[in-house]
Amino acid sequence: MVENVFPEIVSEFNIASLVIPITDTVVTTWIIIVILTAVSYFTTRRLSISHPPKMQIFAERIVIAIEQTLENSVNISAWVLVPFIGTIWIYVGFMNLISLIPYFHNPTRDLSTTAALSVIVFFSIHYYGIKFSGFSGYLKKYIEPSVFLLPFNLFADISRIFAMAIRLFGNMLSWEMIVAILIALVGFLVPVPMMLLSIVGDVLHAFLFGLLAYIFIIGGIQAEELKSTKEKKNG
Repeated sequence: MVENVFPEIVSEFNIASLVIPITDTVVTTWIIIVILTAVSYFTTRRLSISHPPKMQIFAERIVIAIEQTLENSVNISAWVLVPFIGTIWIYVGFMNLISLIPYFHNPTRDLSTTAALSVIVFFSIHYYGIKFSGFSGYLKKYIEPSVFLLPFNLFADISRIFAMAIRLFGNMLSWEMIVAILIALVGFLVPVPMMLLSIVGDVLHAFLFGLLAYIFIIGGIQAEELKSTKEKKNG
């Protein structure tokens, strides 16, 4: 049971002399992507303002809840970041919760998955920073108040991404190992309450990962630029 918490190779691709392993993590990730894509398509294909269907109302409430959560966290307009952070919350949340389905393991127990998510966050920090502050304005933050702080600021950017990847990976892997050990020792009855509690933990870890990404992105954006965006939106 315990060894099943680690990714297993289910197939391989041979390209010339290069062998590319396909793990159960990759397969599960593909399944989640297909499911979320299908749900998004069927939810948005018949949008209506006058007579919105129930699925559209439900999706709109989710989007509004995400926006309000981000607004309340820093007290500035965050609508421009809702698509990215909202996608992280929903995507990581699904990956964490899929282990509740028999024979599925959450992809976030694989360090390669959390590393890929962290790399996306890393580039998003710089993308939004340059978008709102301009290329030269964004780079100034690395040398202020002194140019000697440049290596330390670069190290801080890289280290926080490693921290995000290892944190999510460690939390999800350790939980699967705990549940697997309990099942091996005492059977399926005792771990049931813990599995119910894990739902809260899985959602919380997804929320924290997205919130950290949001905080890091905000740190790379000039507050004045976001405030002007909020004024334009309210106006």
